[in-house]
Amino acid sequence: MTEDDDLTPDPMSQQVQSNVVFVPPDGLCWVSILSCLLLACSYVGSLYVWRSDLPRDHPAVIKRRFTSVLIVSALSPVFVWAWKEFTGVRPNHSLLALMGIRLEGLLPAVILPLLLTMVLFLGPLIQLAMDCPWSFIDGIRVAIDPSFWALCLSDMRWLRNQVVAPLTEELVFRACMLPMLVPCAGPSTSIFTCPLFFGVAHFHHVIELLRFRQGTVSGIFLSAVFQFSYTAVFGAYTALIFIRTGHLVGPVLCHSFCNYMGFPAVSAALEHPHRTTVLSFYLLGVLLFLLLLFPMTDPLFYGAPTPVCSLTSAPASICS
Repeated sequence: MTEDDDLTPDPMSQQVQSNVVFVPPDGLCWVSILSCLLLACSYVGSLYVWRSDLPRDHPAVIKRRFTSVLIVSALSPVFVWAWKEFTGVRPNHSLLALMGIRLEGLLPAVILPLLLTMVLFLGPLIQLAMDCPWSFIDGIRVAIDPSFWALCLSDMRWLRNQVVAPLTEELVFRACMLPMLVPCAGPSTSIFTCPLFFGVAHFHHVIELLRFRQGTVSGIFLSAVFQFSYTAVFGAYTALIFIRTGHLVGPVLCHSFCNYMGFPAVSAALEHPHRTTVLSFYLLGVLLFLLLLFPMTDPLFYGAPTPVCSLTSAPASICS
């Protein structure tokens, strides 16, 4: 054998390496589900370590909850590391990459998922533009005014809804839970399993509503059921984005945008002076969203295959 032959890659060995698949260890599903449940309970429990008779929107309550929830979120990667060590799962990517914190495909991950979500909200955005007393130029001036952003950053509710909640919830309920669920359930099933933890975690609002008697018991529970359904559907959407893009930033930006927009005011659209136009954009937005959902989240834009998809034992169409 010549020296050149020694340096030539063996095609058979390359094929064997490319065909190596992840084999989940025994008991992985139980450990993954319990780990996710513990992580969800830790996140929600951190909101109630402070005793207070004040409502949740009071600035003092928000500041205290910022402290506890940021601590839990900072420690959440430890759950994933402990799960990895306990189960013996040895991924081909770093812990940060599995959690969607990486540079490859970062720019598309910042732009495309947010743009896709704005397409879904095309109707509400058109409705908002029609009802807004400002002109487009006035809106631009406000958006680039430093005093406007200084006012936002000094508002505890704005910080919670637009920054802290999207960042911490996506980190805990998507970036940490999905790497633990995908090896057990596969990418497709995990997209619908992960939001259940997210939806149930929002039931804690019932406690506060009942405590401060903000409505009837039946009304509060109906509101909780609706919120669970809405957050579960939204959680499935951001889980899909996370798995297909392999980035945390996309779900965070989409979460922040949806918190700003709120649930679409369909009843107001039905009573709008330009109802036909507004409802047409509602329908157009949904249709374009369905058409663009998979093309705009194509893993090829973000460095396919995404790290979390490497944890599956069989190729999944959702990852390609």
